[in-house]
Amino acid sequence: MPETTHERLTSGGWKELEFGPFRDAVTIHWIRPFEGDQPGVALLKYEPGASVPRHRHEGLETILVLDGVQSDETGDYASGSYIVNAPGSEHSVWSETGCIVLIQWDRPVKILEEEIA
Repeated sequence: MPETTHERLTSGGWKELEFGPFRDAVTIHWIRPFEGDQPGVALLKYEPGASVPRHRHEGLETILVLDGVQSDETGDYASGSYIVNAPGSEHSVWSETGCIVLIQWDRPVKILEEEIA
């Protein structure tokens, strides 16, 4: 029996879930929070124009774009795109239109550039 099950995520099932604060204009629904050395799994919801500043991946990160378009310095990733970011890689992330992504991090990322208000 699976520990956690969310049905129909690829067809909008995420719309029924509660999201909480993560970063400015980005909210999170934890499927499995980080615990000890175990990876974290979550859904991130980017509002239109939202971004995450430049950061480094301390472990492997995998992303499945469920809705909308997520972008970074290497391109735009539409719904259905699967992205793998290797440990040690760096980038910033944004979404002009807004998006929902399923993400798994081996370890939390290290923010390198904070936005200055």
